[in-house]
Amino acid sequence: MSVVENEKSVCYKHPDRETYLRCNRCEKLICSECAVKTPTGYRCKECVRGQQKIFDTAKTQDFVFGVLTAAILGYLGGLVSGFIGFFVIFIAPAIGVGIAEAVRKIIQKRRSLLLFRVVTGAAVAGALLNALPSLIALFLGSFNLFGLIWTGVYVVLMASSLFYRLSGIQIRR
Repeated sequence: MSVVENEKSVCYKHPDRETYLRCNRCEKLICSECAVKTPTGYRCKECVRGQQKIFDTAKTQDFVFGVLTAAILGYLGGLVSGFIGFFVIFIAPAIGVGIAEAVRKIIQKRRSLLLFRVVTGAAVAGALLNALPSLIALFLGSFNLFGLIWTGVYVVLMASSLFYRLSGIQIRR
């Protein structure tokens, strides 16, 4: 009879941490640092990464069409934001959501974290094209500081709402 007494259960990654928590997929022992809470229970980071790869459904054409759409709409939104000044605080998030919905329709709701980041970067680049004349004027000595400030506010608010809308991140209490 081989009964093992006093055997410690330790995390597979951190042998100095005792734990009784197991990944509900691969059954590895995991500590609280290695555990990722999912709707079905706790999983190790490797199982979560493996599961996320299944959900990346974007195709190459999605990157091309998504980037073009976001850059053009980001540029047009930047033009609008240049005329409305303070009200950009209210309009920029709506423009970000509009860009996200247009991109989502074009890519047919396929998804990839890299795609969402690239599309957001393209929208930012398109919006910053509007700031280029102001930046050149800044270096030449005649500049409109408020125009640059509102463009910056537009870019931050638009990009954050665009990324959150595309990636489906939900902010909960």
